[in-house]
Amino acid sequence: MKNTISKALFCAAATTLVACNGANSAGTNPTDTTAQDTTKLPPVETNKGNTDYKPAFEGQTRIAGVKTTTAFAGKVVAEGLKSPWGIASLPDGRLLITEKEGTMRIVDPASGKVSDAITGIPKVDAQGQGGLLGITLDPDFESNRMVYWVFAEPVSGGNHTAVGKGKLSADEKTIEGASVIYQALPTYNGKLHYGGRIIFDKDGNLFVSTGERSDLETRPQSQHLNSALGKIVRITKDGKPVAGNPFEGQADAKPEIYSYGHRNTQGLAFNPVTGDLWNSEFGPRGGDEINIVSPGKNYGWPTITYGIEYKGDVIGNPPIQQKEGLEQPVYYWDPVLSPSGMTFYTADNVPEWKNNLFIAGLSSTHIARLVIKDNKVVGEERLLQSEGQRFRDVIQGKDGALYAVTDSGKVYKVDKQ
Repeated sequence: MKNTISKALFCAAATTLVACNGANSAGTNPTDTTAQDTTKLPPVETNKGNTDYKPAFEGQTRIAGVKTTTAFAGKVVAEGLKSPWGIASLPDGRLLITEKEGTMRIVDPASGKVSDAITGIPKVDAQGQGGLLGITLDPDFESNRMVYWVFAEPVSGGNHTAVGKGKLSADEKTIEGASVIYQALPTYNGKLHYGGRIIFDKDGNLFVSTGERSDLETRPQSQHLNSALGKIVRITKDGKPVAGNPFEGQADAKPEIYSYGHRNTQGLAFNPVTGDLWNSEFGPRGGDEINIVSPGKNYGWPTITYGIEYKGDVIGNPPIQQKEGLEQPVYYWDPVLSPSGMTFYTADNVPEWKNNLFIAGLSSTHIARLVIKDNKVVGEERLLQSEGQRFRDVIQGKDGALYAVTDSGKVYKVDKQ
């Protein structure tokens, strides 16, 4: 991607990436007073899409680019982790991070110190896309030290997405009293599409994403209310359905389901302006998307999609992208972003990022910054693209900086210079 359409220019130096305000790929002098408008640039995506499907509304894909004008830097603050997947910020600013193979570690971004593996975690099935996945802290963590996580649980006949909880010991060496509080059934003998994100809402309940397990035989279950596959569920701290869930009391429907028709949600975050729940979701070949998640709504997979099969076949007979009663994504990508963890930025460190959405991109090897206005995406920027990393999760730390982990085991801090 040409630097002239990126949001920030970076000067690579060792493990530090620095935004270089004023320069561009044409070599413009940083003091040039004829700098281009940074609020509306060409779209950041210039590659040909996998399909010629038309968006449902203007701005649903390939929105105008934007560029951060505040000088900022992306710096590796720790490395050596083994396939880190999820991040939670501890009260003192250190990071509790899951590793896919089934361990947790604490990282001090100030010193770069990585703890020994934390013990006491139930066994995970780390085949394929499975393993120890998303993580969150109890809202009362400072008093109860409770931690909640999502993992692929191995059982007779296969595995399934599950939620565990336990207490981080005072010496931070083990999880005490670990238990499994929720299982997304049915069990399936596969190794793909577990979903895996988990967050608390303002009422102290948990939202958890599950995948539809990818295979053609399980894919339709994202449309079935008697299956927990391909859903976002809302449960209590004890793993029970929350009272008032949209399908409560409905025959042949799991009461924990909050929304359905999802493929593989790996990002969940609350919009700080509206309070709405947003998700990031893997499409097939093309058709990655973000949605505003509303109770009881059907998000369409696999009935509608802006993507195609990985081998090139269309999805559906005929393939359709819009249908009455099925929700349209707020935004989608083709080619794909491979969107994993995401967070809304609420700090003041970089004022122009306020309330923007940041999404960790895997195959796209960058962090996407989306400017949101009136529930629409109005600008897109690619951050840290020159690092060539598969970004798995991104959160906002206690210090107002962004922290991201990569599949290669690095922890990045992204903040005002």
